[in-house]
Amino acid sequence: MKKWTTGIVVLGVLAGCGKSSPVLEFSVTNPLDTDRFSETVSISPDEFSTLPGASDPERLFITDKASGDTLVTQLIDNDANGTQDMLLFQVDLKGGEHKKLVAAVAEKDFEMPETEQSVFSRFVPERTDDYAWENDRVAFRTFGPDAQRRIEENLPDGTLSSGIDAWLKRVSYPIINKWYKNNDEKKGAYHIDSGEGYDPYHVGSSRGVGGIGIWIKDSLYASKNFTTYKTIATGPLRTVFELEYAAWNADSIRVKETKRISLDLGSNLSRFESSFESSESLPNITIGLMLHEKEGKVTANKEEGWFGYWEPMDGSELGVGVVIAPDDILEFKDHRVDYKDGSQLLIMADAEAGKIVYYAGFGWKKSKQFTDAEAWNTYLKDFAARLAHPVEVKFTEAKK
Repeated sequence: MKKWTTGIVVLGVLAGCGKSSPVLEFSVTNPLDTDRFSETVSISPDEFSTLPGASDPERLFITDKASGDTLVTQLIDNDANGTQDMLLFQVDLKGGEHKKLVAAVAEKDFEMPETEQSVFSRFVPERTDDYAWENDRVAFRTFGPDAQRRIEENLPDGTLSSGIDAWLKRVSYPIINKWYKNNDEKKGAYHIDSGEGYDPYHVGSSRGVGGIGIWIKDSLYASKNFTTYKTIATGPLRTVFELEYAAWNADSIRVKETKRISLDLGSNLSRFESSFESSESLPNITIGLMLHEKEGKVTANKEEGWFGYWEPMDGSELGVGVVIAPDDILEFKDHRVDYKDGSQLLIMADAEAGKIVYYAGFGWKKSKQFTDAEAWNTYLKDFAARLAHPVEVKFTEAKK
């Protein structure tokens, strides 16, 4: 894996040519009193069109005006039409801080600064057909059609679930490829913690960490495994991919889901955007969090749009959570039952638009990221506040 170091650029002097080059100044402001770390800012490359040479967005770079540090950036073509739709970079901002940045176009031989890639996703055919994703803090996976086929044909190594599995890592470097390789060499290896973390999390037929269903007449209806996948981006700041699910029945309603998932560097929560086609109007779209042995505590704040559950987990403790726009929430249920995999925190969301956007993820005490339920709930509360009050971006005129 490549390791890159961030660099410092003297603005207006590119590739040692000694010639002044145009720059575009802009600012990012934190409207909250609380600090923001590894905050991803997304800007359309079109915003830099006044810069000569900006028609090639690969040559755009962003520099902190005060420090001179050039930021790591990532371009993403969201709709795979050959045009880059967004330029990403990350900043740390103290409460109320206003930071000035400068955009410029690099000479063709200028090496853009990058960092060790720690956001990643891929299809995993060697373990039946999982799709797995991770960053420097968390890792997840979900299950594909061959895993479903194995269950339906009574073959070994199958999994029948559209729930989201949590891989509990406690290192900042990528582990997906290593853990799958170890599991190939010794079956079940990723269920044993050898110092990097492991997978003690049980999904079963539940929604796991933020899987989707439809709640009708006191029953939750969910799809089977994903049928196809498409990888859109793999880092260094954001990984994005899309999963398709075969049509399924929610009571008498025929439903089909397309799910786009992304995860940013530094975040414990993945972003989920689920779109639905249905034979008639859906009563809700329901997001689930598994409650396992019902030994934990649910904390819910419908007004602020965040929900958490903190529970014992194999000698340690685990927090799971969902953040969603408050206006999208219909109701929620702390649904505890006696049958296997049925106990879940269920968040019912408005289905009128046929689409829902939410964030779901986890924090593991052994990773030393969170000490207790209070720390986890504070993270969810702050995450919801940051979504409600995004970083403000303001441009000034391009100048020589």
